[in-house]
Amino acid sequence: MLKFGEKIVKLRIPILIISVLLLIPAAIGYFKTHVNYDILYYLPDEIDTMQGQDILLNEFGKGAYALFVCEDMDYKDVAALKSDIEDVNHVADVIWYDSAADLSVPVEMLPDSIREVFNSKDGDATLMAIFFDTTTSADETMDAIGTIRTISGEHCFLSSMSAIVTDTKNLVEQEMPIYIVIAVLLCCLVLAVTMDSFMIPVLFMLSIGMAIIYNLGTNFVKGEISFITMSLVAVLQLGVTMDYSIFLWGSYKEQLEEYSDKKEAMAHAIAATITSVAGSSLTTIAGFIALCFMSFTLGLDIGVVMAKGVLIGVVCCVTVLPALILVFDKAIWKTAHPTLHLHTGGTSGFVLKHYKLFVLLMVLLWIPALYGNSNYNVYYKLDNSLPDYLPSVQANAELNEKFNMSSVEMVLCRSDMSQKDIKNMLGEIEAVDGINFALGLDSITGPLVPDQLIPDSAREQLESGEYQLVMISSRYEVATDEVNAQCDAVEEIVKEYDSGGMLIGESPCTRDLIKITNHDFMVVSAVSIVAIFLIILLVLKSISLPIILVAVIELAIYINMALAYFTGTTLPFIASICIGTIQLGATVDYAILMTTRYKKERMSGRSKEESVQTALSTSIHSVISSALGFFAATIGVGIYSDVDLIGSLCLLMARGALISMVVVIFVLPSMFMLLDKIICKTTLGLRNTVGVKGGNLR
Repeated sequence: MLKFGEKIVKLRIPILIISVLLLIPAAIGYFKTHVNYDILYYLPDEIDTMQGQDILLNEFGKGAYALFVCEDMDYKDVAALKSDIEDVNHVADVIWYDSAADLSVPVEMLPDSIREVFNSKDGDATLMAIFFDTTTSADETMDAIGTIRTISGEHCFLSSMSAIVTDTKNLVEQEMPIYIVIAVLLCCLVLAVTMDSFMIPVLFMLSIGMAIIYNLGTNFVKGEISFITMSLVAVLQLGVTMDYSIFLWGSYKEQLEEYSDKKEAMAHAIAATITSVAGSSLTTIAGFIALCFMSFTLGLDIGVVMAKGVLIGVVCCVTVLPALILVFDKAIWKTAHPTLHLHTGGTSGFVLKHYKLFVLLMVLLWIPALYGNSNYNVYYKLDNSLPDYLPSVQANAELNEKFNMSSVEMVLCRSDMSQKDIKNMLGEIEAVDGINFALGLDSITGPLVPDQLIPDSAREQLESGEYQLVMISSRYEVATDEVNAQCDAVEEIVKEYDSGGMLIGESPCTRDLIKITNHDFMVVSAVSIVAIFLIILLVLKSISLPIILVAVIELAIYINMALAYFTGTTLPFIASICIGTIQLGATVDYAILMTTRYKKERMSGRSKEESVQTALSTSIHSVISSALGFFAATIGVGIYSDVDLIGSLCLLMARGALISMVVVIFVLPSMFMLLDKIICKTTLGLRNTVGVKGGNLR
């Protein structure tokens, strides 16, 4: 490793030139990477709801769909607006009541089912269904949504998953640059206080910033990433990799005391950093890799990008950052200043004196932590993560108020079903609790409307090849127990008449999302715990220490999640899945740092009291600095973001960093004191501690 460090020092100028030049292809890759704003897109391809959407697009030329509410407009103006909407690029069809009969036919002559579908009860609003020939999150669909909003008046509301996706995109693109600015400023503030030069935070941000840009640029190979990943990657990569930079700087200053030549000191610092950071980064990477085991492939998206980001961060820490430090050496020392030293000298003595109390406190905390962790509330309805002022959220409220309609789903069934079976199926579906209507092609025929008055376009809109389309309206909100039971009941009815029939739309997709992510949560937790346990086992060569370390950090995670229950906070589903593995992977390093020193002291023959006190006193500043850095990188975004999917996750990470810090400082040393005898018997290198002078087990 020393030879590698010497090479980096020797080639520092070429390294900086190459690193700057690499920003060009990285930037191009970043701008060429598509961002997906549709969360439901990441459901497994093999489930019926996803296959049904493909059939809808391939057979009917319909991908996304939307409901359009017009208030206080006469039918002629609505018809003219409908015609304008039909001319919008990528609008496939617009279904209104004139799709069932000519405008010359009085509304009163239409079947009740048709009249009630397209007109509100108070008669001051009418409803259209708009279909697009592109998918929910396609750029073309979002452009069409924007155009429709432009050409419609202020009394028109567009409600759909695509409208939610469009508003999410607009809001995230507006906020994302601010996320980065907030995170960088707060991190610089922490570093300015804890580091001994004002120039060092700038160099840290330059090095980490390059790593983030490289990471974003290499996502081009994936083709696209989710908006959650795009929003979090910079903040999260900054928070979890800043420790590596802090360690390099600290190691460099230590080496300067031994080597007068700065280049030689940096070469040794690079070698020491690689050795230390290798194990530390492995646990963080393992935490992110665990997300890749989710069936809901958003986890794979986040996991791959962040694991890659940590690896790139390590590489930049031992190449780009040393080069920057050596090149800007004069500026560093010219901007040197006294650091803020926290008076923690009495902490180690206090913990050792009261270690039994802290162990008891740990045991007692598990009770509310387990209960709260099992009972906090989670939401899956995606527009719940958005602020009320967005047009899509207002449109959903308007649709519910005017038409008592919270969601619209579709049934795909055989086009050759008999008229009798279709009629019976629609009747049974309409009898299901919470269903407003079930509207198919046969629904528009009634005793007062002659068949010849039905436009051919209506048949083309609802029939194609092997399939016909049935629209269903529900009074129940998406992601509730009621609508999930309703979807199950409707599917059961459809399967009775057509074994290949499918229910598609936001409600069944969200129901599947709930089932899949509940399973994913257990898988991700198990994989992350096992992976990190094995890494600690190999690093510390102990059976007992991995159990103790994982238990301590898991307690911190459970406390973090339990606080959501006790404060009455409802979390977005993705936060509840990801936070455990992220907090475990990112903060277990605090525990490993202290444990490594404890083991070293015990191996040297010191008593358990001396070993624990030395481990705590020498590690506490590093633990606090690391935790505050992670906290600073995430807290500002958590407070600022109006997208709750992002804000909640950042707040949980910020809070989790502080909780892990407290638990590691007070509980972990207490566990060493209590279980020292077991640790020594189950740890390689400590088995002969008994009998060594000053090292008797107590």
